[in-house]
Amino acid sequence: MATACSPHTISRAAVSSSSVKHSPSQSQLLFRSHFPNRRHDSSSLHITAPNPRAATKGRVLCSQNPNPTPKRRPDYVPNRISDPNYVRIFDTTLRDGEQSPGASLTSKEKLDIARQLAKLGVDIIEAGFPAASKDDFEAVKTIAKEVGNFVDKDGYVPVICGLSRCNEKDIKTAWEAVKYAKRPRIHTFIATSPIHMEHKLRKTKEQVIEIARSMVSYARSLGCEDVEFSPEDAGRSEKEFLYQILGEVIKAGATTLNIPDTVGITVPNEFGQLIADIKANTPGIDNVIISTHCQNDLGLSTANTLAGASRGARQVEVTINGIGERAGNASLEEVVMTLNCRGEEVLGGLYTGINPKHIYMTSKMVSEYTGMHVQPHKAIVGSNAFAHESGIHQDGMLKDKRTYEIISPEDIGYDRSNEAGIVLGKLSGRHAVKKQLEQLCYELDDVQLETVFWRFKGVAEQKKRVTDADLRALVSDEVFQPEVVWKLHDLQVTCGTLGLSTATVKLIDADGREHIACSVGTGPVDSAYKAVDLIVKEPVTLVEYSMNGVTEGIDAIATTRVVIRVENSDMVAGEISQRTFSGIGAGMDIVVSSVKAYIGALNKMLGFKERFPQEIPPESAERTPVSA
Repeated sequence: MATACSPHTISRAAVSSSSVKHSPSQSQLLFRSHFPNRRHDSSSLHITAPNPRAATKGRVLCSQNPNPTPKRRPDYVPNRISDPNYVRIFDTTLRDGEQSPGASLTSKEKLDIARQLAKLGVDIIEAGFPAASKDDFEAVKTIAKEVGNFVDKDGYVPVICGLSRCNEKDIKTAWEAVKYAKRPRIHTFIATSPIHMEHKLRKTKEQVIEIARSMVSYARSLGCEDVEFSPEDAGRSEKEFLYQILGEVIKAGATTLNIPDTVGITVPNEFGQLIADIKANTPGIDNVIISTHCQNDLGLSTANTLAGASRGARQVEVTINGIGERAGNASLEEVVMTLNCRGEEVLGGLYTGINPKHIYMTSKMVSEYTGMHVQPHKAIVGSNAFAHESGIHQDGMLKDKRTYEIISPEDIGYDRSNEAGIVLGKLSGRHAVKKQLEQLCYELDDVQLETVFWRFKGVAEQKKRVTDADLRALVSDEVFQPEVVWKLHDLQVTCGTLGLSTATVKLIDADGREHIACSVGTGPVDSAYKAVDLIVKEPVTLVEYSMNGVTEGIDAIATTRVVIRVENSDMVAGEISQRTFSGIGAGMDIVVSSVKAYIGALNKMLGFKERFPQEIPPESAERTPVSA
């Protein structure tokens, strides 16, 4: 598998990066008939710096840490943190993040991401919802065994958490999945807002309290010493009722109380006050950790999360790239880098145990595996986050980078593509390629390195200089891929204005047998996709198609992303019929790149189909979405 490393920090002078993007009209010219975040306002956080002068005294760059010696991560105790300024990072990318449409992950991909999250240093990994499906259960169990037992030299090992509804079957299933971890946790929830209790649960307040109390007690009775409880839709719940139910679950043995703004309706001062009120009015609150979980429906998830932390929460639930249900969740990189940048000065000294050098690599891995591109202007990890086009800005950057950058890209493990120290070309050998991959934070095994190297040689024959961005695209195309069911061997297309486009495709199946098909279409991609369909024989609908140039210039590598959906719901049980599947491809030829992406999506879909054959009853294969 591919893992990440801490890259060397290199100071260089380039000031901008650019990419070539195909407009929708250009992409649509390739085929026609095959188709069927804002800036957070934190002005309301009402946070006073311990030293008001410290907020402005000579601080021009977040990298200028006033305390250059990293603070030691406190020893883990479920319901207590020895350092009152330490904030635990609870990552729910593998659970809430996977609920994003098109973000389906295979078990192998989940394990790879979990390993990367551990390398990043997150305190808790919510690995999934074990009762949702057999595949989710096995994925969480595997992560608990492999990631949840790897202790680093400093004694760090992540908590592995499984989500469950407030019923015995869910809780027992979650425990059976996470119990293999050195530090297992059960996270259970039940709705507490009037609208949810009346229309969804159809239960009274008294019934909800009794269910919550008894299920937390049941989780503890299984031997789990770390139990988290969430009152779903707390942002719209009555405060007095929250104080009451939270007090009961504390008495039943809960160690963490998570306060979710499930529909993202609160604003920062309102959510911060909710945390403060819960801290002041809930009996037994001093014996537990308060957590936040903020959705991004109004674009305020990061601001709300920081407001909660400033008012007493010491765990924050976040996802990589902010992915998640609907508009997503609070972004790990935004929350962490805000605390890293401003925590000492204006947030009362709050800090985390995250190693920011791994942020960019983790963001890239999640983006590639889920197929969800990061918007260019996304804070911290967007492609424009460290790009400067305005003449005034460029002039300032040339004179002193601190004029327009408060964070150095090297802080998050990102080297600008036009600042490469090694220039790779067709004469470069394996050693040079390996060294450059290591500097870009990739550690490949021998087989992966050999594959990427020969892909590199093919690209180097066609363009004079292979950039870091080109290497990233090649790694994504070769390493960040699902298990192979079908593989593209050969492709030939004929197209133009004189007639219908024609494509001949040769695919290799998992047993090494060759399959050839020809088809016509309205464009080269359309005809190639139809030829693939003739071989694979799986009716799907193309939901989304996009293409980008990795670098500038006519010789740029093209990266393609597609999203497909199963066309016939009778094919398999309910688990797969409700999913969409994404695929990515890269190549010098845009049609080859497009076909690779399509086959990648098909492979991911077929992988899920193998785990949910038709003989599985729908009720046992159904995957239950959760929005706690």
